[in-house]
Amino acid sequence: MEKRILVTGSQGQLGKSLQDAVRDQNTNKPLSQFFFTDIDELDITKKEDIRFYVEQQQINIIINAAAYTAVDKAENEIEAAFSINEHAVRNLACVAQENDIYLIHISTDYVFDGEADNPYTTFSSTNPVTQYGKSKRAGEQAILELAGKSVIVRTSWLYSEYGHNFVKTMMRLGKMEKAVRVVADQYGSPTYALDLATVLLMLSDKITMLSLPKVYHYSNEGVTTWYDFAKTIMNYGKIDCKVIPITTKDYPTPAKRPHYSALSLSEIQNDLNISVIPWEESLERMIIKNRAESLAGQVVVK
Repeated sequence: MEKRILVTGSQGQLGKSLQDAVRDQNTNKPLSQFFFTDIDELDITKKEDIRFYVEQQQINIIINAAAYTAVDKAENEIEAAFSINEHAVRNLACVAQENDIYLIHISTDYVFDGEADNPYTTFSSTNPVTQYGKSKRAGEQAILELAGKSVIVRTSWLYSEYGHNFVKTMMRLGKMEKAVRVVADQYGSPTYALDLATVLLMLSDKITMLSLPKVYHYSNEGVTTWYDFAKTIMNYGKIDCKVIPITTKDYPTPAKRPHYSALSLSEIQNDLNISVIPWEESLERMIIKNRAESLAGQVVVK
């Protein structure tokens, strides 16, 4: 059966990484057709629009990469966060259930309170403490209540060549400043969006063979701090900028950041039979790729 896969949020960093992953693997997916949409093509806050689109295009799998991700702004923009992260997700879940469609949804480590000292498993109790985390957990609950043929994939510290993320910010600041101050007492696992995208495509291939609904965790392998992450970015990027460690108290933010949010990856490793790439290796690959693309895009004027 041909897989007709709708990807929402196609202009976000994960959506663009999914497009890259599809191009990279296109020769191996002759029975898959992808429909990449963002709000201009499909407004997922409107259930009737989703229903019409999936029926017209005969969609049988949805990958929801759309999300409100402004963690600090969500503390004040509560309605906006819940509109995308809960209401729109509920719409997708309803339409998926009505049309017998598989639904793959991306969630976050922020559904936990960040007070653990060991990696969170998919059975760990959720306890979001930020409005962003609460909105993402509400979206998870909507899916688990409404869409039986669903997979939720929680991830953490997502970065890529696209959009706004920690890696790009550090590289930009590192080229402008002699030193940057970075929090050294928050622990987690970076995730290269292209690696996550590749895993999501694997899930779309194998979803009919899984026992559903299902919750997975995926990040790159290894646990680090933002400080060590930043130092590694500067090293791999060959940027001469000193990274100074500070504490969470030294850098107050509107939304509380988790002290520890590493995720246990054993279930997705076992079910998909994959080896997870260490975060340092993926970071180096992303920086090399970004550098090559930047050089290729330069115009030499004689």
